[in-house]
Amino acid sequence: MAEKVFLVIGAGAGIGGHAARRFAAGGYHAVLARRSDEEGLQRLVDGIVADGGSASGRLIDASLPDTIEDLIDDVERAIGPVEAALFNLGAQIGNRPLAATTPRMFELGWRLATFAPYRLARALLPRMAERGRGAFLVTSATAAVRGNSGQASHAAAMGGRRMLCQSLNAEFAPQGVHVAHILIDAAVDAPDTLGKMIGDRWDAFKDRMGEDGLVDPGAVAETYWHIAHQPRSAWTFEADIRPYRDVPWWNDNPITAIERN
Repeated sequence: MAEKVFLVIGAGAGIGGHAARRFAAGGYHAVLARRSDEEGLQRLVDGIVADGGSASGRLIDASLPDTIEDLIDDVERAIGPVEAALFNLGAQIGNRPLAATTPRMFELGWRLATFAPYRLARALLPRMAERGRGAFLVTSATAAVRGNSGQASHAAAMGGRRMLCQSLNAEFAPQGVHVAHILIDAAVDAPDTLGKMIGDRWDAFKDRMGEDGLVDPGAVAETYWHIAHQPRSAWTFEADIRPYRDVPWWNDNPITAIERN
């Protein structure tokens, strides 16, 4: 018997992995896809199975042609319909001035942040529309709504991600498909993403941020579950998430940032 599937593209130990665990606990077969670290991917899958859930893992490079499209074909044929999907890939190339942002780097940001979710949507949303249901969740970042120095690639790419989601929502919501753009306006407690960027300063960074100072990926997963299962009369298109003490992006300025840190 075919299983209903929750697909995560960008399934690390942070938001992606926690979302997969939450949806598996809710009765979905979680398909976790990521680019590298097969051992880490298998740990996530094994953890879900050990908790009584159903899950499998796939290694794919979303920047390569046909990988996303082939994944959708294979999952729907071998496991079941993708009833909910999460695009959770980042596109951060680091804080770089314009002169140090090469054309290749700029294009890579666009390919990961905008072109890849377009490909997922093009492969999946018509199938969801034909079934008259589905949830398409997209993790985003503050850069989608506010550019900053050194962030030309990231802001341009994530801004495109937001506009893509708005367009998809306008087209597919009337067909029963719930598209949601979820902006994470803070640092996430994710050891294999942010933790790797910070390196041996990770523990000191967490201490400085204090209790509940980092976004809890498990709590984000609960929010994703709720959004994916909202009644059609009250769908959320856009949400933004941050710890209780952080100043929202639209009200932030250098003085408050200094005071906060």
